[in-house]
Amino acid sequence: MADTFNYRIDHHGSLVRPPALLAARERAAEGEAGAELLREAERAAVKEAVVFQRRLRSTVVTDGDLPREDFRSAVLDHVTGFRRTGEVRDGLAHWVAEALPKADGPLVAAWAGLLGELTVVAPKVALPSPAYLAATTFDPALTASGGPASARELGEALAEIVHAEIRLLVARGVRLIQLNNPLLLTHTATAPGATGALSFEDALAVDALAVRLDERPEGVRIAVAPGWAAPGAVDRARAERLYAAVPADRWVLPLDRGTDAELDLLRALPEDRDACLGAVDATTAAMEEIDVVMARIDAAAEVKELEDMALSPSRGFADVASRPLLSAEDQHRKLVQVETLARYCWGNEF
Repeated sequence: MADTFNYRIDHHGSLVRPPALLAARERAAEGEAGAELLREAERAAVKEAVVFQRRLRSTVVTDGDLPREDFRSAVLDHVTGFRRTGEVRDGLAHWVAEALPKADGPLVAAWAGLLGELTVVAPKVALPSPAYLAATTFDPALTASGGPASARELGEALAEIVHAEIRLLVARGVRLIQLNNPLLLTHTATAPGATGALSFEDALAVDALAVRLDERPEGVRIAVAPGWAAPGAVDRARAERLYAAVPADRWVLPLDRGTDAELDLLRALPEDRDACLGAVDATTAAMEEIDVVMARIDAAAEVKELEDMALSPSRGFADVASRPLLSAEDQHRKLVQVETLARYCWGNEF
């Protein structure tokens, strides 16, 4: 893609929450502070995060998911029809859909607008994919009491909401939007594991509805992160179906293990799609050796034009606010390493 260089140094979106913000959220939860004080703390934290990202020379700037509890909250906090059960599943608070969702208004456009006020760098926004939300919140036991008739119906309703938000974000100047669906790579395995309530075909159809835009202004990229780790072995045909069915411009793919499966995912990617390679492990404080990572990137460049690629950490640093994967200091070192690797690959041509 001609303008991939605009977004060479990428990251998934979520950043480690600063202690002051966590304390403000705790005070609000205990009734010691009102919503306005919490919002002020969130705005202050986002402003600091923008400065942090600019100092790193990142080519994207996000709000770090700082105003949200987890990576799904961009949708779940702003729609009706969902109930929190009090359970925890796969490390996340469990929600169920009791009715088809309706949006109370824009989801995250206001935060994207703040980013636009703070920096000339194109803002990036990450959203949970509608297929992921449908696959993990549909409960057939609730259908008789007014819940969605099927996971596909739920997914299509969510796709309409997410699609409307994407159009709004683009209209307000956001140039890179990423949908996160941690289940999609599981579908591409030769022996798929648990993938929730949606079939592969339904998941593809739902996420395709969300990302399809009739027109893309120059420089706009819609990305999909289909999972944080490659399966043990990739079914090439299923991977090709994934890319063909969901018309995303950029696919955020893992490259932090150096496995054949990671390269197989890249081999299946059509020539006209960008790839953002998660080449730096966001789950461990240990720093990768530059030569080792560059060898992986060189292998990737044998199956995909280097000019059509970007680099990022392997996943978000704090997809759940209360459970960061690394310390703020280690997060900083990892992001610096992404920037260093990008300079090795492309010099200063971005």
